Amino acid sequence: MDREVDRIINSIVFENIEKHPNILIAARFWDEKRYHAAKVCYKFMRMIDDHIDDRKAKDDEISCLEKEEMSEKVNRWIDCLDIAPDNDPFYLELADTISTFNIPLQLFHNFAKSMLHDINHNGFSTLEEFMDYAEGASVAPASIFVHLCCLSEGNDEYSTPDYDVVKVARPCAIFSYLVHIIRDFQEDQMNNLNYFAINILKQHNLLPSDLKEIANGGSVPDSFRDVIGEYYELAKSYGEQTLQELQNLSTKLSGRYLFSLHMIYNLYKMVFDRIDVKNGNFTRKELNPTPLEIRDKVLEVASSWGQI
Repeated sequence: MDREVDRIINSIVFENIEKHPNILIAARFWDEKRYHAAKVCYKFMRMIDDHIDDRKAKDDEISCLEKEEMSEKVNRWIDCLDIAPDNDPFYLELADTISTFNIPLQLFHNFAKSMLHDINHNGFSTLEEFMDYAEGASVAPASIFVHLCCLSEGNDEYSTPDYDVVKVARPCAIFSYLVHIIRDFQEDQMNNLNYFAINILKQHNLLPSDLKEIANGGSVPDSFRDVIGEYYELAKSYGEQTLQELQNLSTKLSGRYLFSLHMIYNLYKMVFDRIDVKNGNFTRKELNPTPLEIRDKVLEVASSWGQI
């Protein structure tokens, strides 16, 4: 096992990792079949997410007709999970993956619900609305990851865990998502995306337009630091809940699968630790670890587990 983990780490080309898919770095330590399943599911959800974000990155407003067309396209993609087109190898592979690994289709529908929100809304009126959105945008993909991680295998068949994987996945999913929106604040603003709730901004006398000015290099006012501070404390709370869930799993899961869950938490904890509420500028360069730093963290976690 030690040599295998060492081999896996050396096989990861960290310099080629785009958009920091920590979920796939962690899944790389699974057996090849489950890792491939994670890649297939991730590719499908990434395709939908990028389709929406790339359109929103354009400066022109999305018309009602285009919103309807984009929504229909997302719904057609989701419909393919039930009836895969015979002439599309990717959808056939996705459908086979879902069937083989008994992945609940509801998780994909939850994800789609949040993507449709993205199309038809520009941000979030309240923190509660954002948290509801996060159930599909983050908790659903994380639940697929945890589902694949916690499967039992026997006679070439996979059995679903006898506990609620969504409950297990939720704390780390929310923790990582809150960290994610702070980390990507500058890039998101440049792409016309805002994940900070309007009611939280208003409580601190801020408007969404103020955030774009900050992202463009303007001075960081104390009011925005207070907003970051609220999200930071909320993330900290979910991080603590994540550690409790991992502790609970220690009696149900072991080896490379429990290790991978600790890995994904630690990769996001590394970013969380870079957030300097009082003095930071919250830039992409400041908050994004380099490929070398990510590799060092992977080695550190593996070493602390006695895996290498």
